[in-house]
Amino acid sequence: MELGISGKRALVCASSKGLGRACADSLAAAGVDLVLNARGAQTLEDTARTIRAAHGVSVETVACDVTSPEGQAQLIAAAGDVDILVNNAGGPPPGLWADWEREDFVKALDSNMLAPIAMMTALLPGMIDKGWGRVVNITSQSVKAPVAILGLSNAARTGLTGYVAGTSRQVAPYGVNINNLLPGSHATDRIDALDRSTAEREGISFDEARAMRQSTIPAGRDGKPQEFGAACAFLCSQHAGFMVGQNILLDGGNVNATI
Repeated sequence: MELGISGKRALVCASSKGLGRACADSLAAAGVDLVLNARGAQTLEDTARTIRAAHGVSVETVACDVTSPEGQAQLIAAAGDVDILVNNAGGPPPGLWADWEREDFVKALDSNMLAPIAMMTALLPGMIDKGWGRVVNITSQSVKAPVAILGLSNAARTGLTGYVAGTSRQVAPYGVNINNLLPGSHATDRIDALDRSTAEREGISFDEARAMRQSTIPAGRDGKPQEFGAACAFLCSQHAGFMVGQNILLDGGNVNATI
């Protein structure tokens, strides 16, 4: 399918690996020029080099922490007149309710709620002026079905979801669409870390922890990052202009709900 976004410019946060990189790859395949971000400069440059070679698009890099005000300022300056924003940041660690102090919640909110809000606040006006824009926030299936050990993520990402619900409808009349992608288990470093945590907590092997988790997914497997990236690219396309404020699950059927 021709997505109709060749020549557009996108900022993809936390995009040197995992789901962020998959989104960047799919956008580049559609002819979109990129500004990529990650904390690790070397991995970021390696990713940029690979994407340039594969798709022939312009790829700029900004090595910084998107969850910090300083990193956000760097990204906003580098983004310039972007048409597309993909918000992404690593999730907070798992744990039990009794483990978390106020500082843990503040850090989670900074990473998974306030950082994407800051980026939207800075970049939406330019999209509105042009009469076209796309924002995709990578959140989590936990905003539909909270995961007990991910209380920090549940709280922060649900807060972002509420913000997007109102904001998306305020900017939609100007041709700017904001939607959320809700990943379930995908083959990334994040899911590896969660499986290791389960194995340690339950006193079982890593492979046993993984098999136990995957057995709960109707699709019987983890998602492929490429599948997630393709969904992101579609939400950024000319074909998604009537999708406003939606929360799209990509979870292999794990969340058993009709709404």
